[in-house]
Amino acid sequence: MGLLKKLAGQSAIYGISSILGKSINFLLVPLYTGYLPKEELGSFTMLYAMIAFLNVIFTFGMETTYFRFSTGKGLDPKVVFQNAQSLVAIVGLSLGATLFLFAKDLSVLFEYEGKAHLFQWAAMILTIDALMALPFARLRLEGRSLTFALLKLVNIFLNVGFNILFIVVAYHIVEGDILQALNPIVSKWYNPDWGVDYILLANLLANLLILPILWKLAGQWKFQLKRTILKPMWGYALPLLFMGLAGVTNEVFSRGLFEYALPEGFYPELTSREAGGVFGANFKLAILMSLIIQAFKYAAEPFFFQQSENKNNPLLFARVMHWFIIFCTLLMVAVTVNLKLIGALFFQDEGYAPALPMVPLLLMGYLLLGIYYNLSIWFKITDQTRYSFYITLVGAIVTVVIILTLVPVWGYIGGALSTLGSYLVMVLLCYFIGQKYYPIPYQTKKDISYLLIAFLLSYAGFLLDTGSMLVNFMLHSGIILLYSGLIFLMEKKELSSFYKSITKK
Repeated sequence: MGLLKKLAGQSAIYGISSILGKSINFLLVPLYTGYLPKEELGSFTMLYAMIAFLNVIFTFGMETTYFRFSTGKGLDPKVVFQNAQSLVAIVGLSLGATLFLFAKDLSVLFEYEGKAHLFQWAAMILTIDALMALPFARLRLEGRSLTFALLKLVNIFLNVGFNILFIVVAYHIVEGDILQALNPIVSKWYNPDWGVDYILLANLLANLLILPILWKLAGQWKFQLKRTILKPMWGYALPLLFMGLAGVTNEVFSRGLFEYALPEGFYPELTSREAGGVFGANFKLAILMSLIIQAFKYAAEPFFFQQSENKNNPLLFARVMHWFIIFCTLLMVAVTVNLKLIGALFFQDEGYAPALPMVPLLLMGYLLLGIYYNLSIWFKITDQTRYSFYITLVGAIVTVVIILTLVPVWGYIGGALSTLGSYLVMVLLCYFIGQKYYPIPYQTKKDISYLLIAFLLSYAGFLLDTGSMLVNFMLHSGIILLYSGLIFLMEKKELSSFYKSITKK
């Protein structure tokens, strides 16, 4: 129970910072939908899908590799960090420079002619992200979760601040609504035709400002390349690179590929790129589940590696999985039954609500991704990372096949099913292969029951609409209480034991 408390405490810090940070970042949704046309949101969706994909190549699995070689390998974590960070810096700077030089060609290829600067800024963002990846990983490994969380929050505050400055404040100054004395100055640099341009610029400036602070707090870095250390690390990381590429295909290609798979005129009032903007905006409503998964991953990955020598770790991993599923299914129910209210609050323009029915599918998809992170520990601590590539490659294929076959038929729902279907296949493969090589006594039947019941209650609550806001609120609250009561009845002994452990002096 003590180890679970430690993991829960670390996850809580990461979670609180993620929830607070993403909640602040989430406020950009009404800003974007209120100030930017749907076509610009479509461009935003596509460009950030590209950045997410390339980010995997820029870091090539070195975060997980750093955790593995800093624990249980008999190596000095400081030496491992120096070498890993040096290699990431070489790769990141080389790839970033290449992308920067070919920015004009990329702008033509992706139909953004005259906007080469977007791809130049993307190259700079990717390079800085790569340079920050291992210092952030070092903070996680050393248990400095509070420092990690505060830095992430500062980065988000800066990003949001620049977004508001460029998209809202500068716009109203130029229009003469506010601060008219600044109009001559702002008018010299403000471009009313820029939309996604300012989003990328805000991201770039926020990263540039946070980089030196992170390097200072994470500790000294000395350039060092030792073949005896890097060769086995590269062998461990290479399958993780391909796993990451396949995984990001699952996670973001559904957004980036959506506008190209959707037939023109499928939604009569929207172009395919505008529909991609609607799809991407609704994708953000699944952010609550996504950030919980991310917070758990931040805490769990170094925790799992540190516990890899513990002879009781299979039982520990099973308990972590069980309570992870309980918490996330409860969150899924709470979010889904109130989804229409959440959508009404954050979409500041018409035309976004028709895509809401896809969000429960995305919430379940992200939950399955979290389960996959739990399951994947077996190939990470047994150094059989090649299986990660096989599993995520199958998931990527499922993603692309579903997008190309179901998006032309079902539109938004088809895009969401690509996420759900991909992660479901990955979970099944990882579970069955893992139980063969590294058996873990998961409470499989009970966990599947929670998943099915929660998903059915979620959709029932989402579809339930009496026409009265008060009655809807009472019924939706009743569904949440019903599921909470079910958890209490099924986990009464465990909850009682946990309560006694946290109140024990």
